[in-house]
Amino acid sequence: MGAACIKVTKYFLFLFNLLFFILGAVILGFGVWIIADKSSFVSVLQTSSSSLQVGAYVFIGVGAITMLMGLLGCIGAVNEVRCLLGLYFVFLLLILIAQVTVGVLFYFNAGKLKQEVGSMVMDIIQNYKTNASSSREERLQEAWDYVQAQVKCCGWASFYNWTDNLELRNSTENIYPCSCEKTGEEDNQYIVKKGFCKVSNSSSDAIFHEEWPVYPELLGLFLSICLCRHIHSEDYSKVPKY
Repeated sequence: MGAACIKVTKYFLFLFNLLFFILGAVILGFGVWIIADKSSFVSVLQTSSSSLQVGAYVFIGVGAITMLMGLLGCIGAVNEVRCLLGLYFVFLLLILIAQVTVGVLFYFNAGKLKQEVGSMVMDIIQNYKTNASSSREERLQEAWDYVQAQVKCCGWASFYNWTDNLELRNSTENIYPCSCEKTGEEDNQYIVKKGFCKVSNSSSDAIFHEEWPVYPELLGLFLSICLCRHIHSEDYSKVPKY
């Protein structure tokens, strides 16, 4: 009975550490992708915020340690090597300490991160124009259009943020950002309107006028992950099919 219990425990520990190894590989790959990728919204975020690049190296470090811990745990559990199991315990303790440390650092730097993301978004809104002057600017504008359409918001804190836009202020016509327009369930959610639209009687009630209770941390995550994925999928759709 005791031998069978030990055997079950051994293989359970093996499966547990195999999952740890896979998780570490995913975290490591995500960190490498953030550093290496130069063709999406992530590369733009890196130039605007050093916190993202630091976070990428943290992902790489945590992923590598998690993979090593999973490997040691797998080998130690299957071969019943006490030395490896001891190292596994030490790495597990280090990861626990690292998690607490990262949590504390994030808590004390959340305000700085919020300010960096907010400043970057406000810069996009103020300089948003119908005809972008560069490919980088065009990617930024497309990314923000996608955020507003998917999150169903207008502006960073409220739609009043758009009153600082240079093109909107200098326009002689009554216009608004097309991505601020409300869409129904029957509309194609993957087609995002760009640029500025003229206000008409039918569209005046279809603009997001309500204040949006922004949670900048969540919107920052949406910007750095969701949007770059959208831009990637948009890039892939341009590849010619034979």
